Amino acid sequence: MKENISVLIDNETIEKRIKELGEQISRDYEGEDIHLVGILKGSVIFMSQLAKCITVPVTFDFMSVSSYGNETESSGVVKIAKDLDEVIKDKNVLVVEDIVDTGRTLSYLLELLKQREPADVKLCTLLDKPDRRVADVHVDYTGFEIPDKFIVGYGLDYAQKYRNLPYIGIIEFEEE
Repeated sequence: MKENISVLIDNETIEKRIKELGEQISRDYEGEDIHLVGILKGSVIFMSQLAKCITVPVTFDFMSVSSYGNETESSGVVKIAKDLDEVIKDKNVLVVEDIVDTGRTLSYLLELLKQREPADVKLCTLLDKPDRRVADVHVDYTGFEIPDKFIVGYGLDYAQKYRNLPYIGIIEFEEE
């Protein structure tokens, strides 16, 4: 199977939008601290860029949550491979995700985090596929709404490949 990748969103457009998100988040949390919770592995590049654009104090933590494995379709089964290292009680938590697709994983995760009694839990995603949503998930900060295509680059992968692409690309498969 041959993998073809076409550019959907170029690097300059992504970085401009991340700067705008950072400015908006900074305004919304003026005078407060934010605890960023990155969802591994896809959010790492986005979260790193976003954190540099936020002017209020931030702390970091990470979770590894998956419902994909090496497939292009969600299995619907949420697996937590790495939980938070720090207690989030009374903290302003901003979950940073690479993409919101069906919403199943994030719906589960957001409910889990709310049970830990943070002051606030909000969601920031680089990419949103609202056409695929099957679970009710409110996204507070969205980089881009995208079509229902399989996406790679800027942290997003297919079978652990293509995370390092500096753009968002659509991957398509063809027989060799």
